[in-house]
Amino acid sequence: MAMTMQGEVALAADKATVWAALNDAEILRSCIPGCQSLEKTSDTSFSAVAKLKIGPVSATFKGAVQFSEIDPPNGYRITGEGEGGIAGFAKGGARVKLTDHEGGTLLSYEVEANVGGKIAQLGARLIDGVAKKMADEFFNNFAAKLAPAAADPAEAPAEKMSTAAKAFKGLKGVFSKNA
Repeated sequence: MAMTMQGEVALAADKATVWAALNDAEILRSCIPGCQSLEKTSDTSFSAVAKLKIGPVSATFKGAVQFSEIDPPNGYRITGEGEGGIAGFAKGGARVKLTDHEGGTLLSYEVEANVGGKIAQLGARLIDGVAKKMADEFFNNFAAKLAPAAADPAEAPAEKMSTAAKAFKGLKGVFSKNA
């Protein structure tokens, strides 16, 4: 079963900071829902283990991620695939593009993915919903990681902070209370 998803998120950090975070295994590991490990295996690849629950199916996926079309600090293409045993498999890719944006950086993404096995039998609607939820969770986590560097109230008075910076500062507070 194939699916596509695209979106964008405004981040309250400059492109160089966002680019560095997108290439930092520890930051990515902490932002990816269900990620148990993410290890850099070369300058352009990672190995990953993620435990996911999609409807009634739970599985631990092991896989590899490869970066290509690398254009620092403007973007790259990610491709990867993972095996979840009897639950099935997932493979796909994403284009990630960074552009300067008022108050920081705009991160745009286009994702293409294929799933098979028991997961594919769950139906497109459920899988699309879970994928969207996971993407939202990743970007909320990622924005929260970047917020302290970009929205430090000591550096910018509250009345001069951009709307995006205020939103991400608020997100940081929400995530801090729940941690």
